[in-house]
Amino acid sequence: MSDFRQPRRGRSRRLEGVIDEETRYEAVRSRDARFDGVFFFAVGTTGIYCRPSCPAVTPKRHNVRYYATAAAAQGAGFRACRRCRPDAVPGSAEWNVRADVVGRAMRMIGDGVVDREGVAGLAARLGYSARQVQRQLTAEVGAGPVALARAQRAHSARVLLQTTGLPVTHIAFASGFASVRQFNDTIRAVYAATPTQLRAAAPRRDAPARGEGTPAAGIPLRLAYRGPYTSAAVFDLLAAEALPGVEEVSGTRGHRTYRRTLRLPYGTGIAAVGERPGGGNPVQGGGWLDARIHLTDPRDLTTAVQRLRRLFDLDADPYAVDERLGRDPRLAALVAARPGLRSPGAADPEELAVRALVRTEEAERLVWSYGKALDAPCGTLTHLFPEPAALAAAFPAGEPLGALTAALADGTLRLDAGADRDDAERALRALPGMDARTAAVIRTRALGDPDAAPPDADAPAAWRPWRSYALRHLSTVDAHDTSRPEKAGV
Repeated sequence: MSDFRQPRRGRSRRLEGVIDEETRYEAVRSRDARFDGVFFFAVGTTGIYCRPSCPAVTPKRHNVRYYATAAAAQGAGFRACRRCRPDAVPGSAEWNVRADVVGRAMRMIGDGVVDREGVAGLAARLGYSARQVQRQLTAEVGAGPVALARAQRAHSARVLLQTTGLPVTHIAFASGFASVRQFNDTIRAVYAATPTQLRAAAPRRDAPARGEGTPAAGIPLRLAYRGPYTSAAVFDLLAAEALPGVEEVSGTRGHRTYRRTLRLPYGTGIAAVGERPGGGNPVQGGGWLDARIHLTDPRDLTTAVQRLRRLFDLDADPYAVDERLGRDPRLAALVAARPGLRSPGAADPEELAVRALVRTEEAERLVWSYGKALDAPCGTLTHLFPEPAALAAAFPAGEPLGALTAALADGTLRLDAGADRDDAERALRALPGMDARTAAVIRTRALGDPDAAPPDADAPAAWRPWRSYALRHLSTVDAHDTSRPEKAGV
């Protein structure tokens, strides 16, 4: 059930339901990084908002206010803390679980839909009026779509200012701002500094060296996650699935780099993400994956980052997942052996759907025959995966591949970040040649459903809402004993 909401009783108060004020203040007092991104707190006497793990002196309880999003804190007039950088926390795992209008809207805003299509475009994709979307988002997260997109643009601008050598005027438009004046006003309001001052204040580890952060060198990033992270299992899966020309995994186990091409709204990109041994520190509350993104158009930065986050499942809450699944006798030993195991998603949902349907050898043939060659190949990365329209024109509509790509091309089937998961599965199951298991793989990977399972899977209700993670535990084995899978996600 894609519209499943986390229960409000009988489990930890961390993410399921409303976190009471006592729990929130205790998280702030103990600087508990497990709550970073779950909520933000602001201090009335300083006018600053922070993440719960901020190392600053704990404020007095009566001076603290709590907000569900950074945008809500900014809307209330608070500025981002320069010590803890609350805008850089992992996203809330709640939006991955929820498939109602608010959850879908939050995922689409993260993908840059408001920047590209405005609030009207977001509302049209959701099937609601702009007023309804505004009302529901404001009621649940304390900010409307414009404010949420503004906060995201400010974060993208800070990253570009502090990690690249791009001119400030280029950064303004690359971050999604409509004008340089709007960009300057937003940076001052959010960070209490001018863009030039913000760049000068970059931490030494982030400040670009000569030649760094230019379009040729790419944009260096740290992709944050919370809790433990079993990166080896994720990189094992990506290595097994790597599609020549589009993806590659290099290096030795524990120190691998995953690289792939990206088709993005304004251009193309190549992303590289490094494996970090150790999997994060559950005491410190998480870690990050080092990444570098090369873009033909910097306006695609936000979208590219969000797609990598979904691919590597970086916004998950491993504490909630492991707490639930660790109680099950069948899974307890697996959870203990692989804390923070993720359920990888997809950098390109439409590509994932095609690859789930066809065998690996056929996917390779499609790349060479119908994929677009990069203007500037990078090593073994030479092509973009073919667009659905190109495949739909090449294969009969009565055949499985032709039917799938035609449905993707004409919008009958939507697999974007805000797609309704139940509607998408019904559309998938109606296609010729689409079996229930393949549809479940697409729902899990392309749509990022944390609670998906094939109809014939032994996945009891006690595992909900984390059945996708439970099945990943059962299917994850040592990479040295795993042969190359024939279909994505198998």
